Amino acid sequence: MIKAIIFDFDGTLANTLPICYYAFQCVFNEFDSRDISIEEIKAMFGPSETGIIRENLSNSNKDEAIELYYAKYSERHNQLVTPHKEIVDLVKHLKEVGLKIGIFTGKEKRSLDISLKALQMEGLFEVIITGDDVNKPKPDPEGLLKALSLLGVESSEALFIGDSDADIDAGVQANVHTVGVQWLPDYHSMEFTIEPDAIFKSVTEFIDSMKIGVTNEY
Repeated sequence: MIKAIIFDFDGTLANTLPICYYAFQCVFNEFDSRDISIEEIKAMFGPSETGIIRENLSNSNKDEAIELYYAKYSERHNQLVTPHKEIVDLVKHLKEVGLKIGIFTGKEKRSLDISLKALQMEGLFEVIITGDDVNKPKPDPEGLLKALSLLGVESSEALFIGDSDADIDAGVQANVHTVGVQWLPDYHSMEFTIEPDAIFKSVTEFIDSMKIGVTNEY
């Protein structure tokens, strides 16, 4: 029986990929004089924002580049990220029916806090594991295993919901049940190369599956 649901953040709980792309494009343009595509940025995902910049930026002024990333992320967040009431309501509903709710994201706490506050999602999650909290980013399961421990549940009692192959891979390695979602306008994987236990293209579809007991049959 499922006792906890752990969510990825970008592309899963919030349509934040556009602001991530924008901020990274500003950084690479400013410091490397390089126009970087969305596909190139997607390929860098896994490490935290700081990790991505340190690993991929040629310019040596990496600390300045990181600060520019956060300046741009904060500056344009409300313009590029639209709140999704349906997802907030879903999280609240899951809590109301007694499930433990957590986040495991590659984002740093700094950017996650900006987004949670802007989207009025603060205080909804019992456990939050960010890129700051792990030594090995997704698809390594380190963060998921930490979340399970803090939530006090076994892997067989948890569901991990994400929009990327790295999410599903991490979930498989952690032996949790996996759900791939494509319910926001911008998500990471058009097709999952690692097959999740289930795929949902809308929040309503996921809620309906829970009503008929699908979640508890994993």
